[in-house]
Amino acid sequence: MKALWTAAAAALGAAAFGLSRPGVRETLREDLDTVRRRDPAATNDFVSLISYPGMHAIWAHRGLHKLWQHDATKVPARLMSQAVRTLTGVEIHPGATIGRRFFIDHANGVVIGETSEIGDDVMLYHQVTLGGTSMEQTKRHPTLGNHVLVGSGAKILGPVVVGDNSSVGANAVVVKDVAADSSAVGIPATVRPKKSGKTAAPEAGTAAGAASAAVTEDKKSKYADFELVDPAIWI
Repeated sequence: MKALWTAAAAALGAAAFGLSRPGVRETLREDLDTVRRRDPAATNDFVSLISYPGMHAIWAHRGLHKLWQHDATKVPARLMSQAVRTLTGVEIHPGATIGRRFFIDHANGVVIGETSEIGDDVMLYHQVTLGGTSMEQTKRHPTLGNHVLVGSGAKILGPVVVGDNSSVGANAVVVKDVAADSSAVGIPATVRPKKSGKTAAPEAGTAAGAASAAVTEDKKSKYADFELVDPAIWI
């Protein structure tokens, strides 16, 4: 029991120290905004802060990844990553490289291998595996570009590349590269051009066109959001 209280006190101390730094506060705000954008159930920042294990796993990974860069702290980083796995249900190897505004929804059973590389604005659902297919100590895990969505239960195996603005369907098994602006669905995954949910825009100069332009301008956000247009991505 004493050890638990000590660990809790250390965690609170580290959190207080981190929040005293402007860069950490900006990153925290960005993470909470990402949760709100990606999850319609997230309506309260305090609830998101304390109850989203995917976000907790990402925060832990950022610190452990820094430890992984030094030979003397690789072993502690690896051991602590397993503790994070137990607490959050997410296993991220401290060697994995992850960009900004990364979000894991539901955050259960996710595995991200050592040489995985993840770009900015990527979203994974539960039970996703970024796994390896080689026993060699080389680049053996996937690379995900920017603004990539991976549906629940998908397995992306080997040093394949999933290009920018692409989606991987739920339960798909990807063993080959996925081109940018594509969807990959099925077992093994078939790659096809991404569907568009856009309809014909009203002509410019008309009242409808002006109204549409105003709505579009209002809905513009700093970062692009995913379009829920292909059922194979979500089932």
